[in-house]
Amino acid sequence: MEVLRERYGLCCGRIKEIAAAQEVAEEYRDYFEQVAGFILQVSAACDNRDKDAGLEELREENRGLYEDILASHYAESYANPTYTCGKYGLEMGRLLSFLYAEIRAMIPYAFEQRYEDLVIRMELFVEIYNAFAYTQSEAELRTLPEKAAVPNTSDIRDTLYWFVSDYSETAAGCRVRGLVDADCDFAVRIVEDSDLGDLRYLYRYGEYVSPDVEKMAQYLNSLPEERIRLMADTYTEGYRLGFEKAHVDLGKKKTVNIHYMLGFERVVRAAIANFAKMGLKPTIFRCENNIFGKSVVRKRGYYGADASKQFLYDHKDDIALFLDKKLVNRKLEVLRTAYEAVREKAAVYAGPAVIEVFGEPPFAPESKDEVCSLDAEQQKMSAELTGASQNIVSSYINEEERSFTIIAFPVPSIGERFGEIFDETIKLNTLDYRTYERIQATIIDTLNKASYVEIKGMNGNRTDLRVALYPLGDPGKESIFENCVADVNIPVGEVFTSPVLEGTNGKLHVSRVFLNELEYHDLEIDFEDGMTAGYSCSNFDSEEKNSAYIKANVLFHHDSLPLGEFAIGTNTTAYMTAKKYDIANLFPILIAEKTGPHFAVGDTCYSRSEEVRVFNEDGREVVAKDNSVSILRKTEPSKAYFACHTDITIPYDELGSIIAYSKDGEAFSIIEKGRFVLAGTEELNVPLDC
Repeated sequence: MEVLRERYGLCCGRIKEIAAAQEVAEEYRDYFEQVAGFILQVSAACDNRDKDAGLEELREENRGLYEDILASHYAESYANPTYTCGKYGLEMGRLLSFLYAEIRAMIPYAFEQRYEDLVIRMELFVEIYNAFAYTQSEAELRTLPEKAAVPNTSDIRDTLYWFVSDYSETAAGCRVRGLVDADCDFAVRIVEDSDLGDLRYLYRYGEYVSPDVEKMAQYLNSLPEERIRLMADTYTEGYRLGFEKAHVDLGKKKTVNIHYMLGFERVVRAAIANFAKMGLKPTIFRCENNIFGKSVVRKRGYYGADASKQFLYDHKDDIALFLDKKLVNRKLEVLRTAYEAVREKAAVYAGPAVIEVFGEPPFAPESKDEVCSLDAEQQKMSAELTGASQNIVSSYINEEERSFTIIAFPVPSIGERFGEIFDETIKLNTLDYRTYERIQATIIDTLNKASYVEIKGMNGNRTDLRVALYPLGDPGKESIFENCVADVNIPVGEVFTSPVLEGTNGKLHVSRVFLNELEYHDLEIDFEDGMTAGYSCSNFDSEEKNSAYIKANVLFHHDSLPLGEFAIGTNTTAYMTAKKYDIANLFPILIAEKTGPHFAVGDTCYSRSEEVRVFNEDGREVVAKDNSVSILRKTEPSKAYFACHTDITIPYDELGSIIAYSKDGEAFSIIEKGRFVLAGTEELNVPLDC
């Protein structure tokens, strides 16, 4: 630590000189002065952590740190690739915009006083600056023409490349320890030790604290203890039931990883107490947004508000600047080393417990030519890296011995009726699962007679899809569909299966959908023998951009993905809640998937836990877990999994019919014109009539 503090002090001294110097070519001075000034701002935040500041002072400091990427400033920020490339050209602009984005990742490290993470970025900045200063001095010594020399972009890229490669080991070690080691307790201490009635605690994280975050904390502080207890109990009991249903011994586990947005600390504190009664200590890591760990697609860990979703989107593929086979191998090597160092702790890790939020303004990203994107070869490498990384994780954390739970709540930005919507969400999360279990059993009894299901849209929805089903060997003891109530996925309400890929054909269409916080208009996916064979949307003005958008954010750079899940959502109460408050476009997938049939592209719901026996409440074993791709786990494991699973839901008002057909051609109508018509399911229509 002493050496790090010394390096930190030397860096601060040099960067103060840079902020005032004119050693680089004139056109680059503003960039280096601004970035140096920002680093000094972060350094001051680090040095003042023990200062007893008032709430207004903390707000001012927080806004100052994030102001550069707020909507009012982002157009002229060096964090914006469009702006930086406009000044310095495409190649150099991308590199310098990446550098500044990585420098901005220093903010939370300052609040944790993680000096190594600060120093390595400060030293990188100084090294890049020195390269520019050297070429300028050489130009002056040789009395070159007015246009000063600048470093070769290849040299700058190489410097950045080796930063990414060299420090991958440090980053992987921190990330893995944060997942499984309860001694990494920075956030836990904030939750457990703070006076949650004093909102100054929110500013201890170093995350962006928007007015909405403060309002969320204030709202939860206003609720009676029994209300908080109900929320926490629903959340943690779902976690416990996940282990019970899977017949996995929770008593062998020691840690649970908690995910939440700032403002929910009162619920998290109650949940920690509940988990302690199960013998579990919390691990809570930060949602990373740096070159070593992006969390753009789905936030995991703890996180504040997004100062700029466009900034995150613009930099989500910065790795394209560096990704090659050597870097892939390096990342896999350090990941395995990191897990090996905590092998024993990984073995007793129980899995994640996630609190999601919804209600933030919808985000439709701007497509920019200046942002980095993976080329075809890099896309393959990225997909392979994701799969191989998951294989490493699974070798240390046995998927068959862990579980999870996810629950969601609205945030104040959802609108003036936030309080009402929050109360309705609690009702959704605590619906009587026994009623749904009974009705869903009726649906499953019918589906177990079928060899395929046809799903067709209406009211402009162009879905026309045939889904092939697993053939039952013993209908008396086996089931194709799992009866999903409110355990790992809260709220209640779906039956689901892993379809047979061969014979699954047709088109899936939704007029508008949000997937992992990204908006899609007229999303269409064609399937041939259960694999994606074509896709389109109407977000952008060119077919090429639309296709690239889907491939990056739905297929995650895979050329094709299987249909990993077919499900029928039964939570008509959630559907009508969305209609009542006009928030269907704001529901997270977790709730949206319960409001109609949904289809997941990617891995099955049983990915890496296929051997765990699952039974419905009637005693029948769920046997449709594999498909012809996932079964490759037994012969070619590298081809079996994709490390992604994206649910796409057709709302009831766009659903023409769901009809199951037996191998003899007998038809069983389940839904017609958005209403349940199967005998024994009529109760599900009651909310639709309200």
